[in-house]
Amino acid sequence: MARIHAFEWEDQSWFPGFLRNYMTDFLQFLTNKTKMFVPIIPEITSLLEKTGTSNLIDLGSGGGGGLLSLNEELIKKNPDIKFVLTDLYPNYKAFQFTQSKARNFEAVAVPVDARDVPEDLRGVRTMFLAFHHFKPDDAIQILQNAVNSNQPILIVEGQERSVPSFLAMFFSPLTVLFTTPFIRPFSLERIIFTYPIPLVPLFTWWDGMVSCLRTYSVPEMEELISKVKDQEKFEWKTGRVKSGPGYLLFLSGSPKR
Repeated sequence: MARIHAFEWEDQSWFPGFLRNYMTDFLQFLTNKTKMFVPIIPEITSLLEKTGTSNLIDLGSGGGGGLLSLNEELIKKNPDIKFVLTDLYPNYKAFQFTQSKARNFEAVAVPVDARDVPEDLRGVRTMFLAFHHFKPDDAIQILQNAVNSNQPILIVEGQERSVPSFLAMFFSPLTVLFTTPFIRPFSLERIIFTYPIPLVPLFTWWDGMVSCLRTYSVPEMEELISKVKDQEKFEWKTGRVKSGPGYLLFLSGSPKR
């Protein structure tokens, strides 16, 4: 089916920040526990080696994503690895929690737009579970900004427009209900808006279903690349990688040597 850029709650600037944070906290917890992004390590390692950097500039970090479990594996091969967490709507409390778990994490407290990344943030740009939030013109601008800045980029999605992916998202409220007591840092407010007032599972269900509709397929990613000015200056790669019961979709680009 064709990609549909439907309405997501957490994209709205007026959406309550605390609810957005609880939703991203849930994603962080789930991706860390399942080690969702570990299968993409070869792509990350390749980009780091090609560009001679140890810095990963994470765009659209949400609550930190599954970066802790990813970091545990990466740091074994590269002790100098450093993550910089950024977001247009920074969940700085969650960033601080992530930093408390790993010393090689830094966080940017001010908003960072993935379409116009500050020049002082240099390294391999990563984007986990966030690219689908952008319409095609904005998605192209994210890639264009990487090319203009001569900075490598890796985009990874953990859902797609498939029946298994839709089913996983359809039952996501149950996952929210089961996992919420184990999410840290603990928050009584999170409990209230998950159980007595179940806004977190409701909004997570809607945004999860819409995320599947919005996710760019591999051919669609390749079409976006084709519209980037000076795209021939970069080496591009797209594909799907098995991760648990599903797949990761990815797009990577790095300056040609």
